[in-house]
Amino acid sequence: MRAVCGDIVNLRLDGTQGVIKSLEPRSSLLYRSDAFKTKAIAANVTQVAVVAAARPSFSMELVQRCILAAEDQGMASLVILNKADLPETPAALERLGLLTRIGYPLVTVSALTDVAPLRPALQGHTTLLIGQSGMGKSTLINALFPGVDAVTAEYSVALDSGRHTTTHTRLHRLDAESSVIDSPGLQEFALQHLDGNALASAFVEFRPFLGQCRFRDCKHETEPGCRLQEAVVAGDIDRARLQLFQALRRLQHNAAQRL
Repeated sequence: MRAVCGDIVNLRLDGTQGVIKSLEPRSSLLYRSDAFKTKAIAANVTQVAVVAAARPSFSMELVQRCILAAEDQGMASLVILNKADLPETPAALERLGLLTRIGYPLVTVSALTDVAPLRPALQGHTTLLIGQSGMGKSTLINALFPGVDAVTAEYSVALDSGRHTTTHTRLHRLDAESSVIDSPGLQEFALQHLDGNALASAFVEFRPFLGQCRFRDCKHETEPGCRLQEAVVAGDIDRARLQLFQALRRLQHNAAQRL
């Protein structure tokens, strides 16, 4: 088993070098996978903080995919809306309401001026900062840890996208009980490792209705007696969330068919 950021390791000193002898059991592992490969991101994380910003525009689907992977591993999730001073921030908050309405906490902050509102949400956690390039993760790291001097860059207005500045995952100690892990910017986050049941369970608002459909093998598409479909009609589940689940299931099925 290969060590990743956040692992607790046993070392053997070899002169001035340390050699990893073994890894302690992990409490969690956040990873992503497509049909061909798996990419481990960080271990022993207790909270995933997905960083978004109004500019450049963020992918709501990618934010949700990160949270679904965290739910599968039993990690808490937090949404950070950075660059709060931008005029487009109210519209970004409205988009993120899809998640706050089902209970995910959101912290609005401006990394360039004041990160104090974020600190309480990090206390007692090993938090992984994750998200697209250009959202301001490195700027947040510099504000939380003066002297780290993480490389930052202006995003491309023409392409409406950020530029990769973080090249590897790194853990920073906030205090004796709290750590923050910075990670490279994402362009995608595949969830091929989640089967249909695990994927459905990762949608927290689906859980009260799972196992109650008329048919045991319900795919939650157009089957009669589907409790998820009924919950959408009753207003207990947002239609956009069920549509995301259906789209992800189809992607999984199509990827499996190509193998």
